[in-house]
Parts: sequence; C-alpha cells; structure tokens
Amino acid sequence: MVVRNISQAKAELSALIEEVQKGTEVILAKAGKPVAKLIAYHGPAKPRTPGSMAGEIWIAPDFDTLPGDIAEAFGMTEPPL
Repeated sequence: MVVRNISQAKAELSALIEEVQKGTEVILAKAGKPVAKLIAYHGPAKPRTPGSMAGEIWIAPDFDTLPGDIAEAFGMTEPPL
C-alpha cells in the first residue's frame, strides 16, 4: 500500500497509476488523513441479463397497498374520527 498526500499525487499521478495497475493500492491523503483509495478497475463482474429471473420471482397482488395505520402515518388517508 502506498500513501501520498494530494499535492504529491498530482505531481506523480502517472507513476501512481502504474503502481495501481501492478495491483498496489494507493491511498490519497489530505493533511495526513486518508480521503480516497485508488484501486485497479476490472469492469463489471459479469454482464447483466435483463429478465434472467423471469418466472422465479413472485410479487403479491397487494404489494403496493399499505396497511391503514401506515398509510395514515404518511398522510395518505384521513384519520378516523
């Protein structure tokens, strides 16, 4: 792990990126306190497939219906008199 203050990191950004590409984590600090971490980007783990859970997920017909007391708490219904 490499720690650099932001002013140092600006001056040696290319070298820090090379370190990250080798697998080293780089911590950026401001006034000696860590504020950010540079790590290598490897892209998404795997591409998402829309609809891949079709038929495996069921949503109840009353999913969007709130119980009376909750609806009242959110001002969605009139309180009982």
